[in-house]
Amino acid sequence: MWKKLGEKIWEWRGILTTAPTVAGIAIALRLSGALQGLEWSALDQYFRWRPAEKRDERIVIVGINETDIQKYGWPIRDDLLAQLLEEIKTQQPRAIGLDIYRDLPLEPGHQKLVKIFESTPNLIGIEKTIGNKNSSAVAPAPALKKRGLVGANDVVEDADGKLRRGMLKLTSPEGKIVSSLGLRLAEIYLKAEGVTPQRADGYPKYILQLNGLIFPRFRSDDGAYVGADAGGYQILLNYRGPAQSFRTISLADILEKRYPDALRDRIVLIGSAATSLNDFFQTPYSINTTERTPGVEIQANLTSQILSTALDGRTLIQVWPEPAEWLWILLWSCIGTILSWKLRDVEGNSKRSLSWIFTSILLAGGSLLGGSYLLFLGGVWIPVVPSFLTLIASATAIAAYVAYLEGEDRQTVMNLFGRHVSPKIAEAIWRDRQQLLTEGRLRGQQITATVLFTDLKGFSTVAEMLDPETLMSWLNEYMDAMSQIVLECGGVVDKFIGDAVMAVFGVPIPSTTDEAIARDAQQAVTCALAMGEKLRSLNQQWQSQGLPTVAMRVGIATGVVVTGSLGGFQRIEYTTIGDTVNVASRLESYDKSIDGGICRILINDETYYRLKGKYPTKRLGSFQLKGREQQTDIYQVMVENASDNDAISQKSAG
Repeated sequence: MWKKLGEKIWEWRGILTTAPTVAGIAIALRLSGALQGLEWSALDQYFRWRPAEKRDERIVIVGINETDIQKYGWPIRDDLLAQLLEEIKTQQPRAIGLDIYRDLPLEPGHQKLVKIFESTPNLIGIEKTIGNKNSSAVAPAPALKKRGLVGANDVVEDADGKLRRGMLKLTSPEGKIVSSLGLRLAEIYLKAEGVTPQRADGYPKYILQLNGLIFPRFRSDDGAYVGADAGGYQILLNYRGPAQSFRTISLADILEKRYPDALRDRIVLIGSAATSLNDFFQTPYSINTTERTPGVEIQANLTSQILSTALDGRTLIQVWPEPAEWLWILLWSCIGTILSWKLRDVEGNSKRSLSWIFTSILLAGGSLLGGSYLLFLGGVWIPVVPSFLTLIASATAIAAYVAYLEGEDRQTVMNLFGRHVSPKIAEAIWRDRQQLLTEGRLRGQQITATVLFTDLKGFSTVAEMLDPETLMSWLNEYMDAMSQIVLECGGVVDKFIGDAVMAVFGVPIPSTTDEAIARDAQQAVTCALAMGEKLRSLNQQWQSQGLPTVAMRVGIATGVVVTGSLGGFQRIEYTTIGDTVNVASRLESYDKSIDGGICRILINDETYYRLKGKYPTKRLGSFQLKGREQQTDIYQVMVENASDNDAISQKSAG
């Protein structure tokens, strides 16, 4: 068991190292903030993809537009603002939010406006609590401050200028906690619904809980954020939609009583909607800088988010703890590595394999995007960008690793077989390399194969007759011809031993059926016959050149053999061993007095059985071969009477 486990670990070492490494790099990039902008963009896209939500009819905006400014001027005078508030009060709204700074009087009509402030307990004015590089803090209207009817309208811009967070509470420079305009308005509305803020057990006392639902405070590293300013009590904004998602009525329409009952029992927000006043901000719905949302509508979104969470069960945007996000990134790194690893070299076709990998990664990436989008619809923001990057990077890394392994495997195959197998067999070996190779070696196999041994009769005399250079040229010509015939007949040249040739049929891809094993035996005999015919042709050529001629002996045996790689790091070769090899060798050298003409072929009983009468044979008897205790039935293939000699001769001579 432990051995198999070790083998599996070694086989999967690429995945076991690549997946955590790629995930670790992605997590490090994320923690450095390098992916923050991309993740913000992904979140923005999810907002834009989300189906339009039903308009929140509990909120109405009185927007001061360009026509109002042309008609009434800007800033709006105190008497005009007082008239507007009086008209709104007549419709009995539940709460009024004045998102216009009123720290200084704008005569005429200031005292009238102060009286309105003092007589409207459901009116909330604004202050800019904390200044920034673009604007300084702005004090609230004194009359509203005195009565505690003030909310902060501060907003939090991300580095790309977009608003993705909203303020519930913040601390003034004097150390005073100030609730936001949106929270103050929502609390007034909810109080009429019987919903009041409650202390959340296990949380700091400032944490908001409404109707049993807790509003989790934004932390500096939530979601895609890295080291963000988390001052005050912030939450992630869950916008209802792009600009103009709330019902908006102009200043003139209210003053001229065109909508006499539009504001009853609603929250009314008064603010600027005129482009010239530049009180606009970018939101996730802003594809470019010109697509912006009025500041008063930002406040409406925050108010609506509080109301819909407390009353409608609408989800807040939440994030996972960092360890869970890291595991999520690691998961997609593992998916990329496993897909790339499992789909490598489909049916031996590397191009098809790459196509499958590419398609699978696209599908996996689509699943990631789709799954994360569905989670977003459910109110959960997860890290999609680093997950997608790890999916692609890990798949690419494994593809490169597999290409490297394939290069090593190809080199192994070439080192082991070189030119000693036919292109057809070489292709089959390469196609089945996953089953054949392990750790740069061919796996040891016990299989049934047919072994062929040849030897030249009278070679010693030839060696004495020829000088070394001529001898090697003569012998190479013979070996080259015999090797070529082995390849043509589907065999593997195992080795050369002096003038002897050892070839095997049925390796390295094993024959597992009786039909295939019989075909190997028949191919071996066909090969021997072709060798004899080729030697006849070579003898005629050598004789004309004044070179010596020879005859050959062939021994063929079918049976169980063991195949695999032998050798060390510097030198390794493929070989076949076993009793069947010894039998073939002994058959080749058995009783040299038995005549066989130019090519004597002796076979064992297993080979004879597999020939199925396709070749003329003669039983010589049962004999004890050297080095073996049991008897061996020996048969001789009758070369002169073989019915297909002519065809064999034509093939090998060509």
